[in-house]
Amino acid sequence: MARHGRQHIEQHESDGNAVVASAIDLVKTYGADDAQVRALDHLSVDFARGEMTAIMGPSGSGKSTLMHCMAGLDQPTSGKVMVEGLEVSSMNQRQLTRFRREQIGFIFQSFNLVPTLSAEENILLPLQIAKKPIDRAWFDKVVSVVGLQQRLSHRPSQLSGGQQQRVALARALVVEPGVLLFDEPLSNLDAKLRVSMRTEIRRIQQEVGITAIYVTHDQSEAMALSDQIIIMNKGVVAQIGTPQEIYFHPVSEFVADFIGEANFLRGKVLALEGNTATLAIEGETAHVEATRPVSVGEEVTMVLRPESATLTEDRGLPCKVEVSCFMGSYQNYHVRVGETLVKLTEYNPKNKRIFAQGENCFVHFDANATHIL
Repeated sequence: MARHGRQHIEQHESDGNAVVASAIDLVKTYGADDAQVRALDHLSVDFARGEMTAIMGPSGSGKSTLMHCMAGLDQPTSGKVMVEGLEVSSMNQRQLTRFRREQIGFIFQSFNLVPTLSAEENILLPLQIAKKPIDRAWFDKVVSVVGLQQRLSHRPSQLSGGQQQRVALARALVVEPGVLLFDEPLSNLDAKLRVSMRTEIRRIQQEVGITAIYVTHDQSEAMALSDQIIIMNKGVVAQIGTPQEIYFHPVSEFVADFIGEANFLRGKVLALEGNTATLAIEGETAHVEATRPVSVGEEVTMVLRPESATLTEDRGLPCKVEVSCFMGSYQNYHVRVGETLVKLTEYNPKNKRIFAQGENCFVHFDANATHIL
């Protein structure tokens, strides 16, 4: 049932973006009919071979439920889960146990290492439980990729948090799973270690060429790690796209506000010329790129990221500075444009004009720095 690591890499290289796992019209409900909670609401998503997909959403959005269904840890109320051509959602308990041992690798918040075993023994434990032979060549490859060659004889108490996380990762990889699942694996590490470990996880995932699904609440993790991000809300997919697509071209205010900071400016389309729309915003006019079809007279909402605008003395939308705060690498501003509060981040402020609280100035941005919802 399991796919060997070398076969996995070869398949990844030859198949490109072939789908390896899918959720098809998934519904998952909890509770009695009179107090039913729908955690997944006819949700369908695909996961491409060799890619890292991050799943994000607020509490109760269904992201953990989706992962549990993909792993066979929870059964959907209706719909299908397919992994490597196997219909997980129709398996009996014996088949599920085998599937979870051989096809799925798990990385959780807690490392769950056996304290009395060495790093090597912890890594090999899943093979012993499944009574599978040890492929020393693959074991050596995994240990080398995660950088544990010099720590194999050490017990968990003798390892740092990052090294323990590497042992957990190697333990999941050694069974040569078809899909690797991460459930907020870095949340128990300190901030500095989280940054270094997410870089390592991404490097390892790409080097091994494995398909990975990564549930996280951390936007930076999702952006840094993933080929694809799935934003969920109330049991449905709010948007699927690359990190760049999600950030620069959100499909709704929910998505724009969930990923990064966003300013929302309401306006009315006064004129159109090619891909440029002239908007009336707070009694002033601004030229923006029409990132979707719009009509003259239409009321629209424009997304402006804090780093996509600057303050000037003479051009843009008139505003008044309410907050001006030096943050070292950037100047943080809150300005009032008419009745709308706009947050700005001006990087590398050393040689720039700094506007003080109470000053009147202008918010300037290029037409292609905005996005019309």
